[in-house]
Amino acid sequence: MALRQDPTARQMRLATELRRLRETAGLASREAAALLGVSGSQMSQIEAGLTGVSEKRLRRMAAQYVCTDEALIDGLVAWATDRTRGWWEAYRGLLPTPFLDLAELEHHATFLREVQFLFVPGPLQTADYARAVFAYRIPELPADELELRVQHRTRRKVMLEGPAPVSYEAVIHEAALRIMVGDRSASRAQLGHLLELSEAAHVTLRVIPLELQGFAGAASAMTYAGGPVPKLDTVVRDGPQGAAFIDSEAQLGAFRTLFRKVEAVSLEAERSRDFIHQLAKEL
Repeated sequence: MALRQDPTARQMRLATELRRLRETAGLASREAAALLGVSGSQMSQIEAGLTGVSEKRLRRMAAQYVCTDEALIDGLVAWATDRTRGWWEAYRGLLPTPFLDLAELEHHATFLREVQFLFVPGPLQTADYARAVFAYRIPELPADELELRVQHRTRRKVMLEGPAPVSYEAVIHEAALRIMVGDRSASRAQLGHLLELSEAAHVTLRVIPLELQGFAGAASAMTYAGGPVPKLDTVVRDGPQGAAFIDSEAQLGAFRTLFRKVEAVSLEAERSRDFIHQLAKEL
């Protein structure tokens, strides 16, 4: 079987979790390879995400590593055996890989939580809002690539509006709602779109008002995606070099706490809808 040239974030995460199980068992890579009856190079390829692993082999690995967490093992098996080729695959080779990785993460998430301070969260953006965001990029994008990014971003909302919507909660700072990324008309339409989405039973939007005192959490922007079990959750944060996917158990715990702190100071959902409605009227 040919080795993968560009493993996805999901494939890399599976490889990372298998390596963690081995290390927790106190086994060196060569020792684990010998127990499983594979070569050292095969073990390295599995743990680098360069090749897949069958359910039979994964369960054998878990047994050799004395992992008794059945829910975790089942979650890893689900990842290893999933052959979904989602809508994002149409953009492979056309857009940077992180765009596809994020769409795949959202597709498989058991729930999604977002915190944003300067922009409306990506899955909630209208096409005009997204176009204004991407048009500001330096160096400027060619027109065809800009439209591809807009198209991809707006298609991400399928996880909210499709046949199997995911539970979604977003905490958005008032600053993000007031900044007119596009023109006044686009901003008004964006706020109207948020109000429409907030009516869905699986969508919860909360606002942090500018007048809130003692709030120092503006560095806590994140996307938190639930996995099959909490150990397989993922946090995505934007950075200077692009999106960073975070998955260590300690960091996941810290971000869960951070989300609860931000959520606790935000307006509850009904008041947030009233707040957004008032902002739209001011425009």
